[in-house]
Amino acid sequence: MLQALTPLKTSTKNRADSASGRKTRHSAASAASKRSRGLETALLAECRSGWTLPRPFYRDESVYRLDLDRVWRTGWLFAGHSCEISEPGSYFTLELDTDSLIVIRGDDGAIHAHHNVCRHRGSLVCAAPTGQVSRLICPYHQWTYSLEGKLIACRGMHAGLDKSQFSLRPARVEEVEGLVFVSLADKPLPFAPARDALAPLLKPQGLRRAKVAKVLDYLVPANWKLLWENNRECYHCNLNHPQYIKANFDHYNADDTTPRVREALNRVVARSEQKRASDRLAPTHRQSGMAVFPDADKNIWFSANRTPLVDGWVSESMDGKQVARLMGDYTDADIGTLRVRALPNFWNHSSCDHGVSTRLLPVGPQQTAVRVCWLVDEKSIEGRDYDLSRLLPFWQLTSEQDWLICERQQKGVNSSAYRPGPYSTFKEYNVASFVKWYLGCVEREA
Repeated sequence: MLQALTPLKTSTKNRADSASGRKTRHSAASAASKRSRGLETALLAECRSGWTLPRPFYRDESVYRLDLDRVWRTGWLFAGHSCEISEPGSYFTLELDTDSLIVIRGDDGAIHAHHNVCRHRGSLVCAAPTGQVSRLICPYHQWTYSLEGKLIACRGMHAGLDKSQFSLRPARVEEVEGLVFVSLADKPLPFAPARDALAPLLKPQGLRRAKVAKVLDYLVPANWKLLWENNRECYHCNLNHPQYIKANFDHYNADDTTPRVREALNRVVARSEQKRASDRLAPTHRQSGMAVFPDADKNIWFSANRTPLVDGWVSESMDGKQVARLMGDYTDADIGTLRVRALPNFWNHSSCDHGVSTRLLPVGPQQTAVRVCWLVDEKSIEGRDYDLSRLLPFWQLTSEQDWLICERQQKGVNSSAYRPGPYSTFKEYNVASFVKWYLGCVEREA
């Protein structure tokens, strides 16, 4: 027969030893924290404006943890598209480091984000990455939650348990014209400026009235910042993206735009204006708003603009021809491209007939999970209105070319011979702006 446990008698010496142990542990933790801050300060001091970052920023676990805490867990993260969860009970999960979120359409028609952690004993509630449910039921002990996250059943528990105190923990969620963003922060940055800037350009694209045609997932062996730095310039495009430069002007810069190219650019801009496809049309760096994007101090982590395509191209497809039915409110194919960016994890290129969204999620100091998603009008039927063999290649090629570039760069940065190098003031100003934004985020709580 088990005997009842009796409280341990703590001698004066034991109490003193316990207090001494707590003091020692506290001192050790404090010393470790000071060392961490000292290392952080030393690393930041090595950063040079207009130059690539020192080696640890691209490869060290300590910097990766700093990134998670000061960039990823404080900002707004693109989660997915509202059309992916169009019906009540449809959901997808989002994984960031140790955090898992359920993004779900409620019975109330609104989009909700819940931490994927049962309030009973901490099990994941949704193990599948996507699904359709009438209730959220924990597979462990069947605690049951409404789609809005309220605890509605907990069989076997004692009477008097106040269910209202055990709702799923909510996360912040916002939706703007079909794009769903979440934040892990208790007090995230204001979302209203992003909504005001993005909504007018996104609305005609009709992403709320879209459907997913194809998703490709990649695990890129490179730090997430290298993917962004590569995205922020087209200095590399001439050699690495032959299909991209046939369609676009943005591989040209003020220093190398010939009279012939300027004439062609002026011609397509005039044509766009004539067709009233020129709202926020931005063929140049300054016109696009890139001169002020991004800015950590001013909460500018988003931007959007329209960009004209080369003469004869109406879509970012391999031959420049339309590859699906027109999206949204468009009645003319020749409207250029819509481009949207949101740090730290989203960019989108949308043509008249389809959109392509790219989402980044870091999974380690030198690994980034990337999802590329193609969207078409919700009424489109594969085989009749679009064919994947024509829809995918342009951005599948461009994306995979970029992932290879980033993989090679990561291998080079890992070398003991790596030293920071200067950015081109003509062709890599956007990269320098990104690095400045990143350092602003990291230093904000330093």
